[in-house]
Amino acid sequence: MARHYTGATGAGVNPQLDKRTRAVDRSSRADASPVKLRQDPAWPGNLYRRAGWLYCRFDHPTSLDMSTQPQTVRELIDWGAARLARSGAVFGHGTDNAHDEAVLLVCHALGLRPDAPRHVGRRRVAAAARARARELVLLRARQRIPAAYLVGEAWFAGLAFTIDRRVAVPRSPIAELIERGFAPWYRDPGQPILDLCTGSGCIAVASAVYLPATKVDAVDLSAAAVELAGANARRHRVANRVKVWQSDLFAGLGERRYGLIATNPPYVGAAAMAALPREYRFEPVSALASGEDGLDLPLQILAGAAAHLRPGGSLIMEVGDSEPALNRLFPRIPFVSLEFRRGGHGVVVVSRDDLIHHRATIDRELARRE
Repeated sequence: MARHYTGATGAGVNPQLDKRTRAVDRSSRADASPVKLRQDPAWPGNLYRRAGWLYCRFDHPTSLDMSTQPQTVRELIDWGAARLARSGAVFGHGTDNAHDEAVLLVCHALGLRPDAPRHVGRRRVAAAARARARELVLLRARQRIPAAYLVGEAWFAGLAFTIDRRVAVPRSPIAELIERGFAPWYRDPGQPILDLCTGSGCIAVASAVYLPATKVDAVDLSAAAVELAGANARRHRVANRVKVWQSDLFAGLGERRYGLIATNPPYVGAAAMAALPREYRFEPVSALASGEDGLDLPLQILAGAAAHLRPGGSLIMEVGDSEPALNRLFPRIPFVSLEFRRGGHGVVVVSRDDLIHHRATIDRELARRE
């Protein structure tokens, strides 16, 4: 039976995809009070560092006559939010509503930081810049391309990562665990960490940033993902401590062993894949799909992790909405189910000792699926 751990203090929003994607119409918030950018004391401006995603919002959109052309930054954002809300777009790649998505797109088009001071909202925008902003918003609304792919960037654990369609957009609640140094599951920063199925490298790179004494290995089956993860390691100047290479799960690791394995593998079942909103179909299928119940890859990880964990080590694995199926398969494995204050779910922790103790049970389930 899974145990629940509630010591978490935040999370990335909408983890891999299972995660309650929704279209939220905030365009009705038209109270014409002065706009201001929300501030988070833990980070310059309003980059919501603890949440692992780019929060950025003007608190109260202004009233805007949509029959007129928006002229200021604030008006462009209001126009963009209304256009996205009408489009039926689904939000789950770093924002959870039309307004915040409009802030992200407009600020990128205008070359502004989302944590710009309050008065920037009143700034008039030149025609060419307005056209760039409108083009981005309309691409998002009409083609449903995730904003992170349009701007080439996503935020994770308060850090900006270069993103393109070679990888899924980072949004795992594991971000919060990283910000806390993986406490209490990781106690010795001298022991290396493995990021399995690294994708953009966000878990590996953020771990190296938050744990400056720790070395991190990052592996992925996709050569394209490995290339991008390496670029992100260089971007954040941790390439000397983050080694990235291509491997089919543990196959290329040899006898390497780690104090912690953290992984956000593909875990979406067949029915959920068939029902995906259009936004998620821009992401690599290989980064999402994992068999009929979403557990094909997670089971392989459970089977192989103990051989690559040091004594006292643990596996932290995101399985999203497949967590109930995992618990039904292995009711005797004492998975610890993590809870997150700011959203996100489906992350479990299991110790090396428990993986060894239940290895035969895991192997039988893998054999049954072959």
